[in-house]
Amino acid sequence: MSLVASLTVPGRVELELTVTPGRTLALLGPNGAGKSSTLQALAGLIDYEGTVRVGSRVLDGVDPEHRRVGYVFQEYLLFPHLTVLENVAFGARAQGRGRVAARSQAGEWMQRLGIADLAARRPPQLSGGQAQRVALARALASDPEVLLLDEPLAALDVEIRDEVREELARHIREWGGLTIVVTHSFDDVTALAEEVIVIEKGRATQRGSVRSLVAEPGTSYVRRLVASWSED
Repeated sequence: MSLVASLTVPGRVELELTVTPGRTLALLGPNGAGKSSTLQALAGLIDYEGTVRVGSRVLDGVDPEHRRVGYVFQEYLLFPHLTVLENVAFGARAQGRGRVAARSQAGEWMQRLGIADLAARRPPQLSGGQAQRVALARALASDPEVLLLDEPLAALDVEIRDEVREELARHIREWGGLTIVVTHSFDDVTALAEEVIVIEKGRATQRGSVRSLVAEPGTSYVRRLVASWSED
C-alpha cells in the first residue's frame, strides 16, 4: 500500500509524490516554498485540486478525521485544558470511537512511547521532549495509514534534540507506515528519511536519495543548503 498524490494548491504548490511503506519521504525547501501546504492538503485541512490515493482509497473529498492521516504539527498544538491521556485519545474520539476504546488505544501508544506516567499531566506541565512524544502518540493513536511530521524537532532545545530525534526515528521504523517529514535539518533528513523532494516556489526541483542530493545538488538553493550542512 503506497501513497500516490498529484495535487495543486493554487498559488502555493503543484506537486506529484509517492511514498512507499517503511520509507520516509522528506520535503525540503525554503520558507514559503509550499512544504506545509502539501502536508495540509494531504491531511484535508485545505482545499486542493488533483488526487490523493492511499492504496485503493481515494481521499479526495474525505473529511480530515476520516482520512486516517496522523499529523504532528511544528508547535505540537496540544490542547492545554486536556490531560495527556485525553490529548492522545482525541483523534480516536474524533473518528467516533467510544471513550473507553479511545482511551485504551491511547494508553497502548503512551506505553510504547514511554509516556504512560504522564497521563494525568496537562501540556503546560510537560518538557519539550515530553510534548513531542505526546503529539506523536496522539497522531499514532488515531490508527493512521499516513503520518505527517511538520518540523517535528524544531521546537525542541538543542540539548535534547539529538536524543528525541533518535527516539523518533526508532518509533517511525517500528511503526512501518507511510511517513512524510518537513525539515531543514541535515541531521533530521539523514536520521529520518530515505528519499527527498526539494520544493522551490511550489514545484519540485530535485528528487532522490539523501546521498544523491549531497553528491549532486541541482539548484543554487540546494547547493547553499548542502554547504550549510557541511558547516554544522
